[in-house]
Amino acid sequence: MNNKKFKQVLDILENSGIIRPKDLESQGISREYLVRLRKLGLVKRTGRGLYTKSNMKPGEHHSLAEAAKKVPGGVVCLLSALNFHNLTTELPFEVWMAIDVKAWMPKSDTVPLRIVRFSKGALSSGIEEHILEGVKVRIYNPAKTVADCFKYRNKIGLDVALESLRECWRQKLCTIDHIWKYAGICRVSNVIRPYLESLG
Repeated sequence: MNNKKFKQVLDILENSGIIRPKDLESQGISREYLVRLRKLGLVKRTGRGLYTKSNMKPGEHHSLAEAAKKVPGGVVCLLSALNFHNLTTELPFEVWMAIDVKAWMPKSDTVPLRIVRFSKGALSSGIEEHILEGVKVRIYNPAKTVADCFKYRNKIGLDVALESLRECWRQKLCTIDHIWKYAGICRVSNVIRPYLESLG
């Protein structure tokens, strides 16, 4: 085995936080290096196909980073996005992820996932990218999250949607125009109108 490759794998882990074997293979490094480093106690497996450095301490948003690796095309949404933006008192035990209506259903043995299927326009709008534990995580911005909550109020509860709207407005995380924009994309303008008017 090549010592230079061992160092390369550890450097990638240092920068990326969580990796999959395919992340190494795309750089011409065999997954065998991960197996060897794991046997040496330098790398730990956190779930099927997910590896981190053994001394890495999970942060506050570790589950979001893991979910992003498990569902590369997904976007953190609804309760998980609300929690990330501090817009709710709810603490979801699952990571809520939006995927395309035609995408395959992801499975995870480590982080519990709650998958919601979004249409193309709703899926691709209002995405922010955040680096959490070295992983690029796509999360809907506050205004889009509020609109999504009204669209999926039957799943999460109208009280949660109303709390998200009030908190977003109180914390000045977006303007009413931003919420209107995403309400149009999510087709909930009529539902959200009376609540937005009460803010104005």
